[in-house]
Amino acid sequence: MALGALLLATPFQAVAQADCMEPTAELSAVTLAIKGNTVCVSGAEGEILRVYSLTGLEVARYSIESNDVQLNLGDLNRGYYIIKVGKVVRKISIR
Repeated sequence: MALGALLLATPFQAVAQADCMEPTAELSAVTLAIKGNTVCVSGAEGEILRVYSLTGLEVARYSIESNDVQLNLGDLNRGYYIIKVGKVVRKISIR
């Protein structure tokens, strides 16, 4: 019960990107935002963004060269994927 109260009291700060809306993750200053087939990544300079199929097969890899990057994932087939940058992991849909 006390853990639930602690989690509810923990603030979550949403950071909006210029071209990408609705941030989906924030952990260790890494922020992911999804808009269509574009993934906006902030705070992950020097990291690798990995894209996995739902079966766990790595299907794409992108180097994050600057602090704010927009990646177009349009080369991927339609479907669901898992993206990972550092410790941040999210499920996305390519339509």
